[in-house]
Amino acid sequence: MDAFQAADFLPVLYAFVGCCAWAVTFNTHGWEIPLSALGGALGWLVYLLSAPLVGSGILQAFVAAVALSLYCEVMARVRKCPTTSYLLISIFPLVPGAGIYYTMEYAIRGEMEAFWAKGGETLGYAGALALGILLVSSFTRMWTAFHMGRKQEGGRAE
Repeated sequence: MDAFQAADFLPVLYAFVGCCAWAVTFNTHGWEIPLSALGGALGWLVYLLSAPLVGSGILQAFVAAVALSLYCEVMARVRKCPTTSYLLISIFPLVPGAGIYYTMEYAIRGEMEAFWAKGGETLGYAGALALGILLVSSFTRMWTAFHMGRKQEGGRAE
């Protein structure tokens, strides 16, 4: 495994800048802009670093989505903001836009074999992102509900 060079981390910087622009588009203000953009950079960094470990782009997307979702859940609680406001901006670098574009291009050209192959791959990426976000969100809700229940039980005198 080759060591990462400084130029290998430029895409992480690009992800951060792109997420900052996306945050401004969504009318985000103050510290929420760099913090949500940092989530996008973190997601892309995890995506890049997990490549030698998992060997599959779809698994890379899943691992990155889990890391990104954890970051967004933590930041939402620290900053007392909705998780969605962080997640919507931070997921931007991982969205398989090129896959969607090429899937439609193949469909328009009538190249059905390439259409089905690229469409399946793109659907796999999107599904991996959705599954990673869903798992973290569900776990967080269960954890919160469990701890809220324990707090209420501790206050009762039986």
